Amino acid sequence: MKVILLKDVEKVGKKNDVKEVADGYARNFLIPRKLAILASKMEVTKLEERKKIQAKQAEEELALFQKTADKMDGLELDIFVKVGEDDKLFGAITSTNISDKLKENGFEIEKEQIKLKEPIKELGEYDIIVKFPHNLEVSIKIIVGKEIAKKK
Repeated sequence: MKVILLKDVEKVGKKNDVKEVADGYARNFLIPRKLAILASKMEVTKLEERKKIQAKQAEEELALFQKTADKMDGLELDIFVKVGEDDKLFGAITSTNISDKLKENGFEIEKEQIKLKEPIKELGEYDIIVKFPHNLEVSIKIIVGKEIAKKK
C-alpha cells in the first residue's frame, strides 16, 4: 500500500515521502497514529504543491539570510566594560552580550547563533562566528575595551 508520511518514521522514511509499506502496517499502525495517509492521486498532487510552496519559501528565506549575512560580514563591534586591577573584567562577555550589542546595531541575532568557544574574560580583539540557517556563517570582530569612568 502506498502512503504519504506525515512525520518522520524510523526505518520507513521522512516526512512527505511517498512509501510503499505492508497493508497491515499502514492500516494498523501508521494511519491510526496519524503518521501517514493513503497516497491517493489527490493527496499526491497536494503534496507536490506543498513541496513547491516550501521550496519557494526556503529560497526567499535563504535570500533574506544571505542579505543579512552580507551586511554583517566583517562587522566590528566595540564592547566597553568595567575592569578592575590588572585590567581584569568584572564578569565575562557572553553570547547574550554580543547578541544584545548586535540588536542595538539593527541585527536580529539570537544568542544561539553566536558561536563562542568560551566566554571572553580579557580585553582585546576576538573573531566570532555567527551561524545562520542554510549553513551560512559570518565572521565578526568583537573589540573589548575599558569603560572610561565619567567624572562628576
